[in-house]
Amino acid sequence: MKNPMDKNQLGPEQESRNQQTSGHNGQMHTHAGIPVTDDLDTKTAGKRGPSLLEDVWLQEKLGHFSRENIPERIMHAKGSGAFGTFTVTHDITKYTKAKIFSEVGKETEMFARFSSVAGEKGAGDAERDIRGFALKFYTEEGNWDLVGNNTPVFFIRDAKRFPDLNHAIKRDPRSNLRSPNTNWDFWTSLPEALFQVTKVMSDRGIPSSYRYMHGSSSHAYSFINEDNERIWVKFYFRSQQGILNLTDQEAAAVVANDRESHQRDLFNAIEQGQYPRWTMYVQLMTEEEARNLDYNPFDLTKVWYKDQFPLQEVGYFELNKNPENYHMDVEQAAFEPSNMVPGVGPSPDRMLQARLFSYQDAARYRLGTNYFQIPVNYPRGVKDFNPYHRRGLGRMMHEGGEQNTSPNSYGAWKDNPQNHDPKQDAGEPGYYDYREDDNDYFTQPGEFFRRMTPEQQLVLFENTARNMGDSTWQIKYRHINHCYQADPAYGEGVAKALGIDINDVDLTPMTHDSREQNEIDNARGYEDLNVPSTPADPESAKDLPAEGRDTNYDDPKSVIEPMNDPYFL
Repeated sequence: MKNPMDKNQLGPEQESRNQQTSGHNGQMHTHAGIPVTDDLDTKTAGKRGPSLLEDVWLQEKLGHFSRENIPERIMHAKGSGAFGTFTVTHDITKYTKAKIFSEVGKETEMFARFSSVAGEKGAGDAERDIRGFALKFYTEEGNWDLVGNNTPVFFIRDAKRFPDLNHAIKRDPRSNLRSPNTNWDFWTSLPEALFQVTKVMSDRGIPSSYRYMHGSSSHAYSFINEDNERIWVKFYFRSQQGILNLTDQEAAAVVANDRESHQRDLFNAIEQGQYPRWTMYVQLMTEEEARNLDYNPFDLTKVWYKDQFPLQEVGYFELNKNPENYHMDVEQAAFEPSNMVPGVGPSPDRMLQARLFSYQDAARYRLGTNYFQIPVNYPRGVKDFNPYHRRGLGRMMHEGGEQNTSPNSYGAWKDNPQNHDPKQDAGEPGYYDYREDDNDYFTQPGEFFRRMTPEQQLVLFENTARNMGDSTWQIKYRHINHCYQADPAYGEGVAKALGIDINDVDLTPMTHDSREQNEIDNARGYEDLNVPSTPADPESAKDLPAEGRDTNYDDPKSVIEPMNDPYFL
């Protein structure tokens, strides 16, 4: 097999040599600025005697070394980042007063971080997974963060399931190995996950690089205009490089030889002047349209149909500068959905509502309470930045002597009530079963499946069968049932790839239309089928070439435009 990464069309790799120096004549100092006396030999009592505690440089060097690492992100642990510029190309000021969009041609500095989701920092970049797509725009009104993925939907729609999702796709507490059974038991216990599962198991489940994937805000947000009128909005970012993917077989070869394939590709592309670009689009829905929609428009497991809600082009961003120091800029970057500038607001999406708190809370834990002062997180676009917060570990900004209370008699610490969002309609507080509100789990994944070519469908079947591993027969039958409800051909294809006779599967529809019914449906087959299965080796894949079943488009750019992309519903 030739190198699968050749399809990304990069020139020779940048040399691994790094001969940058600090520019200080090579002089080494302690943290106090004192010249280091000896960095090659430890001070000892005699040539062969014990080391002496008074070698303070030894103590400092080892002490700092023990603290070089910071806690890794619990999700999206491994990623790559770069700086760039966002440019407005189309006027949307009638929808939003956000100054980043105030005029055509306006440019705003930004930072992007792409990531895998399930893997730890040492995971292979080319593993089957969704990809994080996080953007930070340094606007004059503050940092605006959009923290999405390369898919427009997600596995869950209530944030209470987020820790469980993490536990399901990470390591088993007993074996410390990833467990297909735990993973697929969780996914299939939530029928709303089927759309995202179908996307991940499709031929787009392993992008060849971060440059060759689209991005999405996933959540709905709100735009607020100068007249304080609201319209709901979703953001999309279409790769101008197009779409390229790896097969399971290609990915296995890539991971075996290079666990940093995505990082290597993005870094080298920028170093070679092949600056990647993404076009920003918005999808808009009025409040009246949202009220009358026959499904929940704020359900993260569903999309808004492009025929009903056409996309409007806004601008593009280009990544053109690699970080000088990976740890300083990429590892310490903090992205927060709560960072919304005037003119952009939240929606009632349950997942978004929880992320408004949890992401900044995670940053405080991981980076310290003054993480916003780290250069990559600093609101560099704001003139006369004046944060209220005081003291705390790692304080870097000079606080000065200004009094620190609000209200006060001296005109300090003024807020901006003119930026209040318009009021939203709301109901009585309570724990509402979302299954009773919207239990259409299968229409959109079925439509997505039917947009695939027969060859792409076959890839979906084979990828699914391999990925389910030794999951119990109960879990495999449950997944077949869900797939069959989305489209009979989907269920039949997965069953065949798993080596299961479709006639042996109870295809009585699982409705999952209430909490109680969900428990009944998920318990189906437990007494007889709760037995580990034999991992499948799909018959249809046994005579494939070494690179697997490649369904990449002849022209990767043919699916840049949303209306031309069959995978974009």
